[in-house]
Amino acid sequence: MSLHGTYDDNNLFAKILRGEVPKVTVYEDPDVLAFMDIFPQTRGHVLVVPKNVKARNFLELPADRVATLMAAVHKLTIAAATALKPDGITVTQFNGEDAGQTIFHLHFHIIPRYAGQRLAGHGHGNKADIAELETIAKDIAAAL
Repeated sequence: MSLHGTYDDNNLFAKILRGEVPKVTVYEDPDVLAFMDIFPQTRGHVLVVPKNVKARNFLELPADRVATLMAAVHKLTIAAATALKPDGITVTQFNGEDAGQTIFHLHFHIIPRYAGQRLAGHGHGNKADIAELETIAKDIAAAL
């Protein structure tokens, strides 16, 4: 999909937000949902999505929603660093297929980085153990 287009109400994250697809929640408030990536690039990979908005990418997010979303990304990045003690953290967001976006609902990735460990590829097929994700989510949530 290009950088511009029509929002698809049946994208995976829209389904997650509606409760049609299960998730492992890290944090939720009226504006933001953060949950574990079930195909994590590293241990502790969190996804952060805005709620109640049909934004395919960051360019489509209404300006009055930017501060709230970024505050949540910031808070969750600090919590992940506190809980998981990684050697670094990548915070990233893709806009359009040519930039690497694969799900067209705006989302940020918080990816803890560990020395000597390579990232699994974006969109790889190695599904995480749900019980382990639940434990990690609780640890990050406790650090909020």
